Order: sequence, then structure tokens, then C-alpha cells
Amino acid sequence: MTETTAPHEYWTRTSGDLTDRRTPIAAPPVESTPGDAQSVVIDPSRRYQYWEGVGAAVTDSSASLLMTAMDADRRHAILREMFDPEQGGFGSVRISIGSCDFVSQKFYSYDDLPDGVAADASLAHFSIGEGEPGAPDATRDLKYIIPVLQEIVAINPGVKIMASPWSAPAWMKTSGRLTGAGRLRLGDYVGNGYRYQDTIDYVYAQYFIKFIAAYARYGIRITSVTMQNEPSNGAPWPMTIWTPEELTRWGADYLRPALDRTFPDVEIYFGDDSLRFFQRPVSEYMTPADARAFAGVALHTYSGLPEWVHNATRQFPGWKVAMTERRCMLDETVDEASHVMLGEIGTWLVRNGMGLINLWNLALDEGGFPSYAGTAGRRGVITIDSSTGKVKRNLEYFMLRNYGQDVPVGARRIASTNRTPDGRRGGLGSVAFVDDRGGLSAILYNPTGAPIEAAVTVNGEGARWRRVTVPAYGTVTMRRTDGPINTTQAPADDDFAITYTPHPADDHDETLF
Repeated sequence: MTETTAPHEYWTRTSGDLTDRRTPIAAPPVESTPGDAQSVVIDPSRRYQYWEGVGAAVTDSSASLLMTAMDADRRHAILREMFDPEQGGFGSVRISIGSCDFVSQKFYSYDDLPDGVAADASLAHFSIGEGEPGAPDATRDLKYIIPVLQEIVAINPGVKIMASPWSAPAWMKTSGRLTGAGRLRLGDYVGNGYRYQDTIDYVYAQYFIKFIAAYARYGIRITSVTMQNEPSNGAPWPMTIWTPEELTRWGADYLRPALDRTFPDVEIYFGDDSLRFFQRPVSEYMTPADARAFAGVALHTYSGLPEWVHNATRQFPGWKVAMTERRCMLDETVDEASHVMLGEIGTWLVRNGMGLINLWNLALDEGGFPSYAGTAGRRGVITIDSSTGKVKRNLEYFMLRNYGQDVPVGARRIASTNRTPDGRRGGLGSVAFVDDRGGLSAILYNPTGAPIEAAVTVNGEGARWRRVTVPAYGTVTMRRTDGPINTTQAPADDDFAITYTPHPADDHDETLF
């Protein structure tokens, strides 16, 4: 039998070593049995979370490379390649509220006070920067981040933008310093009186509101926020430490009410930390009434036990799950990088309810820089040569493109056979989706060092099997629909040297599994 089950199909293969990079393969013929292949049954009758999209963080470091290492034509070409729905289909970005560790400028918040000024209850000194976006004399976010986001929004107006603070302004913290692990001065009065609105708690919520309003003036719509990046991380760069209980109370009592008065459509995601943050079930310190303040949970996967994910994702009906940060290192082995990107994130977390993926830096240079914090050894979704603007696409890029190109935003995840309990061990893993037109998408992941023969069928279509070989530490994707299919391919990489700088031990104890 050689017939297929839909008029339009598109299959690709990506190997962990990137010998194949979403290489198109012929649609397999229909066969009556799976033979000796590992069977994968897709079941559209069992439906789970909506799919919201993929992307990465537009840090000041990433934006500075796009603005200074590239000319305008090359920058637009790579941004269009990634964010155009007719090409890579990335539909989400994450940005920092003020400085994170990956900035090319000196650390800053949006309310840094001049000497002699102890507090700013009215946020009179608030500023996301000065100058015209992208101008040589522009400062803070206006120097690099705003112009890059404006270009992305012009390419994909529906792009989701999630924003996260690394640190509150120094004067709001117990330490009085922007860097290091100070805490918010919760309950301290800084206004002229003892009212709700005279507290640091209230003023910090207004800081978020002023940030969202400032970005809106440049045509950039903030879709969601988290309350703190990695609230359990006592890092030396800008950082504020919170307990889960503190975040619950501040989010429910201050930030959500402030958003409801001004930007009610902006969602709040709870957590924004590694699974270590979720050692206890969220329901132990948050009531169902509190939970209504939050759209869902945000996860990183640098540390923690796999089973702790359920302490976040299975706590309250209707909560969504977002990946908000992960990256590989420049010295990552093929198997480790594949397990992280294609296995843990691209398979295991999606099967545990995740509907949005934001990886860490969209772009870093050949040495994993710039980084004002001096953090070394990391890589971006793409690598940009700092002297020539040439581009290399990393495994992160192809994991994101598997989803961006083949899984429509708004599709629903559906049931599919899975043999890997964590994205690293066992046999073949899979995720599958159905869209409103009845189109199907599937991604198969092989966590082993040898090819695996797979046979795919769909519940309700009888004994109609499609056999395909999934490469070592790699994926096979399938898109089947009555409508048009995006068959664009990533361009070839440019040739330039990667300069690896050994990285010291840091805050991310990478012991998830």
C-alpha cells in the first residue's frame, strides 16, 4: 500500500549531532502492521493543554549582538527567519524587567536614585531609558532591547512577551544594593502615612505597572509577567530573594489587584524557578482563592527532582505551565544537549502540561558573551560571531523550530504512546497535537545512541501504520493537514570558530536527573 491519509504531509529528521537539521524525508507509505518497530498510537480523543508557542529571551546581551554585530539587513533576515510564522514560527519572547545577569551595559533598575535620595514612593525617578530607540546615545532598554522587540513585533504582531524582574530597585531591598540576594522590604512604609498604598509592597506593584505602560508607548504589548526570576537563587548579580509564601501573598494582594485596575489581560505566572522551588506542593501555602490571581506556573529545569514537577503542575484546575528558562553550555556533549532540549523540554515537560517554551538567551557570541556578570561557557539559541555577524544555529534552535514550524498556536496536545519517563531514559518518546482544522502534528524523540525504528498510527483510522527511523538523540516530526504546510528550511550555517571559556561553578546545580 502506498496511499497516505491526508493530501498534505511534511516529515523531517533532526539528529542530535545536527548532521540532519530538520531534513525533509519522504512521507512513509501506509502499511498494515508495525512489524518490529516501536509502535506509537496517536489518540485525538484524549485532549490536554493548548499550545501557546515557543521562543527565547531577548536579553540586553542578545539584543546588543543583533544591533552591533550585524547590519540592518542581516539582523532583519535572522529575526524574520525565526519569528515569521511562514518560516521558523517562533511566537514568544521573554525579557527582564531591569537588568539581568546577561547585559552588555552596567547593571540598572528603572528607579535608581541619585545620592541623597533614600526612597521614591511616587516613582518619580522611574525610567526605562533615554534617547530614541537604537540611537547611539540611547540608554538602558532603549539602547538595544526596545528596537529589537519593535522589529520582532513588526514581523509577528501576535508575539507573546513575558517579562520577569531579576531585582527590585536597590532602595526597595533590605540590602540596599541592586546586586546580591537582598529581600524586598515587605511591609515597610515609604509613603506619607500608614495606608495600603504607602507600603513598599504597593509601590513595587506600581513599578510593574509603569514598566508595562512604558513599553506600550513603544508599541510593545506585555502579555504576562512573573514576580521574580529564580526567587530561591542567591546569585551575586541583580537578584531578590522570596519565599513561596511571600510571592503568594504579594501576588494575590498587590500585583494582581494593580494589574486588574490597569492591564487586566496581563497574566501572572507563579514560580519562575527550578524544580527545587517546588519541593512542596503549591497547595500547601496557596488557597484556591489565591490561585485565581495566577495564570499558572513557570519552570526552569536546572535542578530538582523530576517528580517535583507535579507539585507545580497538578495543583489547581486551569493552571497553565510555561518553560521560562533553560540553556545548554558550549561544551555540552551531544547526548546531554539532546536530553535537555529534545527530551526534558521538548518531550517530557510538554507531556506534563507545558504549553509555552521560552529558552534563555536568543543569541550569544562565539565565547558565550557578552555578560556584565562575567558568566561564561553558555550558548544561545543561535551563536553570532561578534566581529562579522555570521550565524550558527544550535540544537536549541531546531527544538524550537520543530514546534514553531509544525505545531500551530492554539492546537491541543493529544495522547500518544511514550516510552521515556523523563526524556532521558527508556525508549521512544513522543508528543502529538491536533488543531482546529483537524490537522495532526507529532514529534518523536529517541533518547538513545542508536537509531530506533518507529511505527505511527492514529486512533480511528484502523491498521494504517507509518514506519520511520528516528536518529540517535534526535527527532522525527510529522505534520499532516488539509491546509497549507510550512516547508521552509533553515539556511546553512556560516563558518567561524567557537572560543570556549571554562565556566566556574555557579548558581545552577545541574542535577535534575
